[in-house]
Amino acid sequence: MSRHTTYFISDLHLGARYLPDRRLHEAKIVSFLHSIRDTAEAIYLVGDVLDYWYEYRTVVPRGYVRFFGALAALADSGVRITWLTGNHDIWLFDYLRDEIGIEVVDGSIIRDIAGKRFFIAHGDGVGLLKPSFRFIRAMFRNHICQRLYSSIHPRWTVPFAYRWSSGSRGYTPGHSSEWSGAMRTSVENWAHDYALSHPGTDYIVLGHHHVVVNEPVSAECRLVILGDWINHDSYAAFNDGKLSIITVR
Repeated sequence: MSRHTTYFISDLHLGARYLPDRRLHEAKIVSFLHSIRDTAEAIYLVGDVLDYWYEYRTVVPRGYVRFFGALAALADSGVRITWLTGNHDIWLFDYLRDEIGIEVVDGSIIRDIAGKRFFIAHGDGVGLLKPSFRFIRAMFRNHICQRLYSSIHPRWTVPFAYRWSSGSRGYTPGHSSEWSGAMRTSVENWAHDYALSHPGTDYIVLGHHHVVVNEPVSAECRLVILGDWINHDSYAAFNDGKLSIITVR
């Protein structure tokens, strides 16, 4: 068995209340994970894998059993799994790290893979950010706010979180994303500046925007945005020195 491919996938939004069939959505993703078990050397989950998640000290949310089982099977077979938290699954702490062996990263990482250098991040902190989003993003990462939130009973926090998520623009099936105008320009300009200031970077890999992008931002570097599993069912695969975006649909 030859495992030589690194996979990148983001914005699965498992458990989202706006999905017409959450069980079918999970099954589709689990089927994908099963399909790459013989070729995957590593998998990067690039944020917003879960539509909502909050780990209490001794309690975790219900659901996602088949998805977590598929990840565990891959990890047990030697596949390296790295989960970069997004703005929906930001409160992923140590449960999956300890139970499955997943590397959990809050922020960006730089990885050299088969001779190519990757900058990988969810993307919610890149480019044009509204002041309100900056405030909420900082508040969600504040340890005091996290402790205060954890003191509220889940019967209140969980329904609130899912209602909040359902109101986000660009996430529900069929909706257009905000990847246009000033947002697109700001991300592309950021990627261009990053590539110039970090020579040797071959790929900038992001999620968050729910669009499929694979375009040059310098003579040596490409910007890759992974799409989602709401409207695109897309992922990226890197092997033989080349990164390709594949759409399942």
